[in-house]
Amino acid sequence: MATIHFVNENQEIFVADGANLRLKALENQIDLYKMMAKLMNCGGNGQCGTCVVEIVEGLENLSPRTPAEERKLKRKPDNYRLACQTKVLGDVSVKTKP
Repeated sequence: MATIHFVNENQEIFVADGANLRLKALENQIDLYKMMAKLMNCGGNGQCGTCVVEIVEGLENLSPRTPAEERKLKRKPDNYRLACQTKVLGDVSVKTKP
């Protein structure tokens, strides 16, 4: 089991190892999207880049960046991830909508 701490929302959720960060956030009513992206996102396919999050702690407890993330986040810091492409493998702290 892993713990995801959402910093802005001051909420912790417990997930199984290997859980998808986007799915678990949405299942727990954590809003990942800004304005129009709430309606116009790719649904978790790594194509739009609107589910970007900042990893505050526990970057080593996530799956490696996917090729989709490398394309979408090439000008972003290493601790920025696409929630839809990220698997949680241990405890992590996340800031939504960086």
